[in-house]
Amino acid sequence: MNDQFQPLSTPASSPDPAPASASEQPDPAACRARAEIDLDAVRSNVRTLRACAPRAELMAVVKADGYGHGAVPCARAAREAGATWLGTATPQEALALRAAGDRGRLLSWLWTPGGPWREAIEAGIDVSASGLWALEEIVAAARQAGRTARVHLKADTGLGRSGSQPADWPGLVAAARAAEAEGAVDVTGVWSHFACADEPGHPANAAQLEVFREALAVAERAGLDPEVRHHANSPATLTLPESHFDLVRPGVSLYGLSPSPEVGVAAELGLRPAMTLKAALALVKDVPAGHGVSYGFSYRTPGPTTLGLVPLGYADGVPRHASNTAPVLAAGKWRTIAGRVAMDQFVVDLGGDAASAGDEVVLFGPGDRGEPTAEDWARAAGTISYEIVTRVSARVSRTYTNVRASTRGL
Repeated sequence: MNDQFQPLSTPASSPDPAPASASEQPDPAACRARAEIDLDAVRSNVRTLRACAPRAELMAVVKADGYGHGAVPCARAAREAGATWLGTATPQEALALRAAGDRGRLLSWLWTPGGPWREAIEAGIDVSASGLWALEEIVAAARQAGRTARVHLKADTGLGRSGSQPADWPGLVAAARAAEAEGAVDVTGVWSHFACADEPGHPANAAQLEVFREALAVAERAGLDPEVRHHANSPATLTLPESHFDLVRPGVSLYGLSPSPEVGVAAELGLRPAMTLKAALALVKDVPAGHGVSYGFSYRTPGPTTLGLVPLGYADGVPRHASNTAPVLAAGKWRTIAGRVAMDQFVVDLGGDAASAGDEVVLFGPGDRGEPTAEDWARAAGTISYEIVTRVSARVSRTYTNVRASTRGL
């Protein structure tokens, strides 16, 4: 068993938690729809990403319920493959991982005033501060808890979201050093985030790294000695070795997806998509030529044909703007959604090919069995693959393959 996890009986990582064991997972034949998650793909992806940054530790980012894949199962798989850190956006996500038994290094970075600082500190979660207000709340919570808070100071090197602006950075660093001297905090990290790492060669990448190096120098002169310095997200992990520092933070690439068309490295490196989204046809029927399909009749059958009803819709995470554009594998062929995606269902034109209710439809998967991929769906819907997998809702059952003994009890 990986010693960074101590399985508990009741997970709290997602609104649709994984079953306790493989034998207790939902019967695929009884599922309206399911997302199958290959945990071996996650493990393999972690090993590949570690090889891309051999001198750095790796933080597996499992925010947003593991990008829709299930935070706890994917976190466990990542730990097994050598991830020494986990990362979440919200403190609630981090606390859920602790409740599920994780006891390794864990960072949560998206905080608002009045957040559960004390609970996080008591749970040994590293917290992030982008400004003095956050540091002040951390210090107060640490005093209440009677424990030293582990803090990562975030510098805004150009993205313009969270992080301290260069003009404010010396003040934040000085306050953090004073809090360290008091024993209230331990500055364990200094970090930032790229704006354009998914565009290799973009001048902003080098500019941000220069600002980050200057921020590190300010922190060093003030007497801070962080455990980890980190800036690299998925695309930077793959293409910007000068950004690796002590720790890299892959997110979407952990799940086998390329961070952008410009970083189309999934096939080259062997990253494998972990999620396959499937459904069972709810109805198959013959209709005449010119028959309208779904709301607004944006699709009419060009001739006599067979329609298949797929019981997934935008309430399940299927983008409505994928209407008439997104592909599925049904009755052995690629089909395009016919008509508008509704809340709970959409239609495919089977062109008269034989099919029956209950037959499997694959919306997307790794692509090695002829099915569309999440990248195909992203292109069809005018979005990114991150959104395609993350938006798969809790109405869709998750099932897990290649579940090891140490990942049971989820």
